[in-house]
Amino acid sequence: MTDPQKTPDSGRLAHLIALTRSVVPPMHPAGRPFALGAAGVALLLRRLSRRLGVVGFLLAGAVAWFFREPKRVAPSRPGLVVAAADGAVSHVVLAEPPAELGMSGGERLRISVFLSVFDVHVQRVPVSGLITRAVYKPGKFLSADLDKASEDNERNSLVLTTENGVEIVVVQIAGLIARRIVCQVAEGDKVDIGDTYGLIRFGSRVDIYVPVGARVLVEPGQRTIGGETVLAELPES
Repeated sequence: MTDPQKTPDSGRLAHLIALTRSVVPPMHPAGRPFALGAAGVALLLRRLSRRLGVVGFLLAGAVAWFFREPKRVAPSRPGLVVAAADGAVSHVVLAEPPAELGMSGGERLRISVFLSVFDVHVQRVPVSGLITRAVYKPGKFLSADLDKASEDNERNSLVLTTENGVEIVVVQIAGLIARRIVCQVAEGDKVDIGDTYGLIRFGSRVDIYVPVGARVLVEPGQRTIGGETVLAELPES
């Protein structure tokens, strides 16, 4: 017997809503004040001029799009390190982790991913584990694609320790335009690979440090998808 509450039109509407949700990603909570503020400005401009209102709503839409947080599916195979951000691999070099972390062991492999203003700007956990160190350090706002940005720029660093005892470092680095780093996790938190943990506003970079024995699977110039692209395989021991 047909449900009188379900009509062909309501079915099509439900399908359209589901399709829209699959195409238009949700917004990260940290971006909502900016999007609401931009929408308010657009409404004021609309009162002055229809043309200005259209421009205002387009800008508000661009702000909402910048703070998008699309759903990602992380690989389940153990021992993988995934990209913490969308962007382009800018450097794969040997380097010591940020000094403020006080880590021993010397240099590690550093994989740097540069985010343009057009990339998704949320950061995702590169490996499952326990956050054993979290340090924020004020600094400069050099262009994030410069190698020295890893040492000089404002940053927030995390040490993630896997269940096998391997330490992975992930660093959010502010860029030339960025002026705010958001980190939603703290020392003692357990996190899962691919989960969203933070956000950098307007142009930035993310560095990941892995053990020298890890097998790096990306090259400079490659594009990454946060939470999905495999950057490296950790050594078995």
